[in-house]
Amino acid sequence: MPNPQSAIRNPQSAIFDVAVIGAGVVGCAIARELARYRLRCALVDAASDIGTATSKANTALLHTGFDAKPGSLEARLVRRGYELLSNYSRDAGIPIEPIGALLVAWDAEQLAALPSIAESAARNGYTATRHVSAEELYRAEPHLGPGAMGALEVPHESIICPFTTPLAFATQAVVNGVELLLNSPVQTIAGAGDGIHLLRTPHGPLRARYVVNAAGLQADVLDRQFCHETFTVTPRRGELIVFDKLARPLVSHILLQVPTKVSKGVLVSPTVFGNVMLGPTAEDIPDKTATGSTGAGIAGLCERGRRIMPELMAEEVTAVYVGLRAATEH
Repeated sequence: MPNPQSAIRNPQSAIFDVAVIGAGVVGCAIARELARYRLRCALVDAASDIGTATSKANTALLHTGFDAKPGSLEARLVRRGYELLSNYSRDAGIPIEPIGALLVAWDAEQLAALPSIAESAARNGYTATRHVSAEELYRAEPHLGPGAMGALEVPHESIICPFTTPLAFATQAVVNGVELLLNSPVQTIAGAGDGIHLLRTPHGPLRARYVVNAAGLQADVLDRQFCHETFTVTPRRGELIVFDKLARPLVSHILLQVPTKVSKGVLVSPTVFGNVMLGPTAEDIPDKTATGSTGAGIAGLCERGRRIMPELMAEEVTAVYVGLRAATEH
């Protein structure tokens, strides 16, 4: 890829049609799409590489959107994104495995909620869910902890590589003419006349007719640069534990919890790299840089993991990592 500072050699003449701020998976996907048109585009990020924030520190699932609110924008976009990325991953060589998920009910209340979740999935256009009895559940997942009362099978949920995806998007964007500007935090934004936005970075000014805000955790900060106050990003910290590949035979599906309004709960899932993952936690915090793990968070995960799959907790831990999701009041 080109030198991330090379596109601003002559600030006076560097007028882009579109500047996409944020080189996470969303920004890179937008830049790739814009590269299909006769536009001069820039993909700008404060970090030294693409996909360094939420895009690399998540649960790495390709989600069908079965449990999104029917009729919502989220439901429409997740469903469409699933279709597009499923096809694109095969063409681009992105590791993906459609291993399916089991939404496990651990008490009578959760069991009673499964039919309504299946009904909502059908309203979202996903009709492949299936009720699984406790007996069938333990045949499919014999290492599951005791006490599960049944499950809802979601056969098309998949695991995917979170690193290759934005890399593929960004590579195609750059190859097709998008200029990648890394180490380039946007410090201020001002009008430059004739409908041009002037974005100041440490490497010089960047001029663009249109600006796409894909800045993730900093999206509200960028929004306020345009004199808007339409949302506030509150980081939602998610801590995860990655177990050694020797643990992989313990689990065959993505094991999900019945979701709440705040979180989809702690899951146990294989990864495309052959490990097993436990997490995430969900904690709203004020600090957008707080990506360190906590003793309380890891202890809480271990406690939940012992209920979901006790044998997993005896396996060797390979890594612990933390992701911050850009949650808002909306």
